Amino acid sequence: MAEYPWRLVTVDIDGTLTRGHGWRAIALAFGSLPAFEETHRRFFAHEVDEDQHLAELLDLATGHTVREVVEIVDRTPKLARIGEGVRELHRLGARVALLSHNPSFVTGYYRRAFGFDDDEGVDAQAIVEGRIGPPVGVRADKVRGLRRLLRRFAVAPRQVVHVGDGWADIAVFRRVGAGVALNSQLEQVKAAADLAISTEDFLEVVDALGRLTPRA
Repeated sequence: MAEYPWRLVTVDIDGTLTRGHGWRAIALAFGSLPAFEETHRRFFAHEVDEDQHLAELLDLATGHTVREVVEIVDRTPKLARIGEGVRELHRLGARVALLSHNPSFVTGYYRRAFGFDDDEGVDAQAIVEGRIGPPVGVRADKVRGLRRLLRRFAVAPRQVVHVGDGWADIAVFRRVGAGVALNSQLEQVKAAADLAISTEDFLEVVDALGRLTPRA
């Protein structure tokens, strides 16, 4: 049996581990669906950049409690067998980390629920007595998060494969050993990836990663 090619697997959340956008579920629960749909429309029409779009998404949680948001995240439809996939990656000798534009109270939920080893997200909202403050100084920078994970796990970029579905994931694909576009609706993302797949089962993703080899 060939040695598993990856020491670190990084995974996006919204649209990758979730079926649909996770913040849509949050907006729907809080009666803010029109605000979600408008910022989504403006972003995909290139009327706002990723920082502004992310700030507007995070603001949907302003004034609500972390507990409220996490309960919605827990109910959000997701891929099947995420935890099983993470455990299989561990068995194969890889570590698994979340690389997302989500705040730490969302990435922390996924880390605890499914056994991810680490997470890099966005910390732009103060939490006071369990209640979420407005976003401040939002930077949507997955490349910076990737660098932090590389340092913490002491791995070379070539030993990393990233799984994602959005425009921001393209920059990560270019800086690691391989990129996988998972359930992406964007042709530009699929074209930038080494592999584009559609599945609702995370174990199938793990199997596909084993068939990839790092780029030179």
